[in-house]
Amino acid sequence: MTELDRSEGTRGPDAAELRVEGLRLDRLGQAVVRGVSLSVAPGEVTVLLGANGAGKSTLLDGISGVVPASGGRVLLDGVDITRSSRRCRVRSGLAYVQQGRTVFPSLTVEENFLVAAARDRLDPAFELFPELGARRSVPAELLSGGEQQMLVLGRAVLRRPRILMIDELSLGLAPAVIDRMLRAVKQMAGNGIGLLLVEQFAERALDAGDNAVVMARGEVVLRGTASQIKKQPDRLRRAYLAKAGDR
Repeated sequence: MTELDRSEGTRGPDAAELRVEGLRLDRLGQAVVRGVSLSVAPGEVTVLLGANGAGKSTLLDGISGVVPASGGRVLLDGVDITRSSRRCRVRSGLAYVQQGRTVFPSLTVEENFLVAAARDRLDPAFELFPELGARRSVPAELLSGGEQQMLVLGRAVLRRPRILMIDELSLGLAPAVIDRMLRAVKQMAGNGIGLLLVEQFAERALDAGDNAVVMARGEVVLRGTASQIKKQPDRLRRAYLAKAGDR
């Protein structure tokens, strides 16, 4: 695994750091994630890259508690949450937006937000995505794919996470909409949230990220600041093609 220099993030009074130490995750008795370590600093975007099947989604499942760890640790602000329930992790400030843009289709935009927060606390979502202000009475099933993704992210923000993990933000979206989502990601980071972002469009993600981690065959094969990795496309390409055990 190759490591480049990392920049230090700033901490707010309610900030939390996510640390993953040597995490191992199995599916059907086979190791899918092998000894992965990474950190997500408050107010920063850490981009998780890799080819299909690299173990990125499984890693997020393990951090969130969807998949139990068979080794290693997950710590939130120094507290070991490796064996905590998913509900406990959410209460601790760890949020996870999975693939698929899960909305309540028959509920309006506002009603979807009310699932996460009281009516007088919806402003953060509409401030993040003012486009949804004019759509607040529209059923979610009538929204475009981009608007549904805004709805999902806005709902996540209303839960006031300290760390937010997002799996495949851009899935099925047009380039202009992807850029809009990445601007929202940067805005969330600017508000002190630490973000771990799995993204298929590496160049766009690196533009939005502060740090980057590249996985191949369940292992970390490259890490560093996003700007450093973007400047070394050949190194990034080799990392995508790396085999388990490569260093």
